[in-house]
Amino acid sequence: MPALSVRNLTMTFIENNLFTDVSFDVENYDKVGFIGANGVGKTTLFKILNGEIYPTSGTVVFEKNAKVGYMEQHACNNPRIDIFHELLSVFDYLSDMEMEIDKITSDIEHNNGDLNILVEKQTHLMEEFERLGGLTYKSRTRSALLGLGFTEADFQMPVGNLSGGQRSKLCLAKLLLSRSTILLLDEPTNHLDINAVNWLEGFLRDFKGAMIIISHDRYFLDRVTNKTIELEHNRTMCYKGSYSDFIKKKEAYNESLKNKYENDLKEIKRIEGIVEQQKRWGRERNFITAESKQKEADRIKAQLVAPESELATMRMHFEPKCETGTDVLICRNLSKSFENKRLFNNVNMHIRKGERIFILGGNGCGKTTLFRILMGRCPQDSGEYDYGSNVMVGYFDQMQQNLDLSKTAIDEVWDTFPNMTQTEVRSAMASFLFRGDDVFKPLAKMSGGERARVSLLKLMLKGGNFLLLDEPTNHLDASSREELEKTLLDYSGTLLIISHDRYFINKLADRILVLTQDGFKEYLGNYDYYIERTKEQQIEEKEQAKQKATEKPQNEYQQQKQRQSEERKRKAKLRKAESEIERLDSEIAEIQEKLSSPEVAADYAKLMELTKQLEELQQEQEEQYSIWEELAE
Repeated sequence: MPALSVRNLTMTFIENNLFTDVSFDVENYDKVGFIGANGVGKTTLFKILNGEIYPTSGTVVFEKNAKVGYMEQHACNNPRIDIFHELLSVFDYLSDMEMEIDKITSDIEHNNGDLNILVEKQTHLMEEFERLGGLTYKSRTRSALLGLGFTEADFQMPVGNLSGGQRSKLCLAKLLLSRSTILLLDEPTNHLDINAVNWLEGFLRDFKGAMIIISHDRYFLDRVTNKTIELEHNRTMCYKGSYSDFIKKKEAYNESLKNKYENDLKEIKRIEGIVEQQKRWGRERNFITAESKQKEADRIKAQLVAPESELATMRMHFEPKCETGTDVLICRNLSKSFENKRLFNNVNMHIRKGERIFILGGNGCGKTTLFRILMGRCPQDSGEYDYGSNVMVGYFDQMQQNLDLSKTAIDEVWDTFPNMTQTEVRSAMASFLFRGDDVFKPLAKMSGGERARVSLLKLMLKGGNFLLLDEPTNHLDASSREELEKTLLDYSGTLLIISHDRYFINKLADRILVLTQDGFKEYLGNYDYYIERTKEQQIEEKEQAKQKATEKPQNEYQQQKQRQSEERKRKAKLRKAESEIERLDSEIAEIQEKLSSPEVAADYAKLMELTKQLEELQQEQEEQYSIWEELAE
């Protein structure tokens, strides 16, 4: 039996029919990419699968022991608990088993009960504990947090202090570590940088279960999925293979459907010509032939399948109003810090006409800040930059701060380009899918994708010859991303782009710059070349480390003196920790004695004050014990 079987699923909201008679199966180890344009009903279908809403008609059947995991189920509701323990709560069942094993072990040591029964129970629990991953659950928790971009320093941060993106990553981690057998992942790569997405890909490829993934990240889908389901024209089509396989098969299918339709129309026309001719001849046998041929034409008509009209997509064309000189931008030793935190230093960059350059780097490394410096919206701490002759910069802001949310879409465009006629403005907006009353929609009520289209339209109309694009594919569906790719491939100007969309990078990049605290690392090629070169560098670094480790140590005497010095320091710190533990023991005993006195027990304020002091001292003592244990080892 399949892990999931969907049959004849239909969903209608009032007069809006999202999908009709949707049917598909998901086998036990299928990794399914679920794709379709924004607004076609993908997330609604997920909510039906998860039991949050009911369909108009149809059935959803999971296999008997299936456990469905959906990201919204794993919300982080306790704002005071720290990140590590919030994620560790996924394994409460293992923590409970661990406590029970410890209790039985204690009972065995103190002869509390029948020894044979206790040992048998302990053995059974230990085997079950190991089978369920009890020996590794804490390390898996740590690995998931690090993989998704959290640092060791973040582990103690309260959940309530997390940003929206960090909270989403933590919820994703809870889902991934849950005991779900079927995962429903809705845009799981949102808020993740490239390193975190790479980690997620590896985790999902190794996942021993089924999953359905809604995503516009085509490179991610290619790396993870083995089946693709597309929701289009209110129905689904299933394809075996990754996203790229799906694109080829869909194009071939549509082409064959179109050819068959055209050939059938020609055949109908030919047969009906024969029918007319036979009728004109007017003999009895001609009427018999005409009737037979008409039946043949009617049979073909009954089976005639017209190709679906293609969904409307953006139609854009970026045309620079003038050409730049050879040198477009030169940066020398740019640096920037915020509140004693250095973002980057020694940023040097020389961009020439016609280049397509991508800037990569982890979240928070300063990529957007660098763009803001280049746009004159944020001052650098040091260094300088110069634009070449005739450079007209166009800037796409991923935060869309260049939009006035109090305006309608048409007012935003028309106010920016007042010399255009209404017909010109509306024609331009139609090419970006704003038609009819859509043009009067307030920006404040638009989705992220709709606002992104308005920003791209303004960018196109400006006619810049040097485009700074900060995450331009965010919020765009797959077809819109492909249209943007085609447009930028045909663009005769120069591109500097920040992006986490690896498919997009692969299509366009001729140079990649990776931003670090110490400046740029340069790779002359696309994303696949960058990955290949990075792996080679890692191998080279391992070989160098191995070679260094095998080399005969130099200056043994100095190394021995260094070790002796470090050992003296370790022992001094150990004695200090022991002294602190003794002091804290004395203070804790003194407070505990006070707490047991009748006078304090009757004084609520004093009782609370002493309790707080006791907790602080015990916490401090635990820290000293940790220091002592580390030094003693």
